[in-house]
Amino acid sequence: MPAPKQLDASASLPALYGVKLRKLRVRAGLTQRQLGNKIPIAHSRIAQFELGKEVPPEDVNAKLDVLLGADGDLVDLWGHIKRTPYPDWAQKFVEYEAKANAMHKYTAHSVPGLLQTEAYARELLRLGQPWCTREEIEEMVTARMERQLLLLRKQPPLLWVVLDEAVIRRPVGGDAVMREQLARVIEAAIAPCVEIQVLPFAAGGHSAMGGSLTVLSFEGDPDVAYLEAGHAGVLVEDRAVVAHHSYRYDLVHAQGLSPEASAALIQKAMKEFAS
Repeated sequence: MPAPKQLDASASLPALYGVKLRKLRVRAGLTQRQLGNKIPIAHSRIAQFELGKEVPPEDVNAKLDVLLGADGDLVDLWGHIKRTPYPDWAQKFVEYEAKANAMHKYTAHSVPGLLQTEAYARELLRLGQPWCTREEIEEMVTARMERQLLLLRKQPPLLWVVLDEAVIRRPVGGDAVMREQLARVIEAAIAPCVEIQVLPFAAGGHSAMGGSLTVLSFEGDPDVAYLEAGHAGVLVEDRAVVAHHSYRYDLVHAQGLSPEASAALIQKAMKEFAS
């Protein structure tokens, strides 16, 4: 039998939960399969909980607490996790985002969170995290909508977004959801602090094909970059590396359509969803 994977309790709250759960399970003399049978859930889910890759639903967590004699410790820890609206790898980025005076974003697969409608955000979160309950999804939607308030400040940050053409073509949530979302993008572009470009398929290969890229700038502080692909993100603070990512963004920006041509292409996509 292979040795269990090493866990780092300091990595995140879910990781701390996983370490605690494994200790309680081992103390109880149960294998992951035996514990799963008592819930009942698949033993592979227990493994995911212990690795910090998944947080159990509230009812499952309550059963784990009782079965393992945790005396409420798992319930308390679960509550702390659920009160944190963003995963650990995104939390620091959100804090930086709130302080930035300029944001340059290339998004490969979806409209950036700052411009999403509730319906579009809800569908993205539902698809990306199918294990979450409806209540958990709604909490994440609310957190995402609250982030958008920074664009309503008296002095909002500059937001320059380059959308891959796939973003405006892929029907997320159905035609009605996409029409509303694309209308929101066009409306946002009217604001003096927002610029929207589309990187067309005709541009071919480009420097940011690995995933979405954000460069944040600040008044008096060095830029930071944020790389995101799927459900993982990397915050880059090393100045030399950030400069490389800024250059990559500049190249993508240069290949994009003008804001006027981009708006026309988005409107064309809206009409196609309407038909």
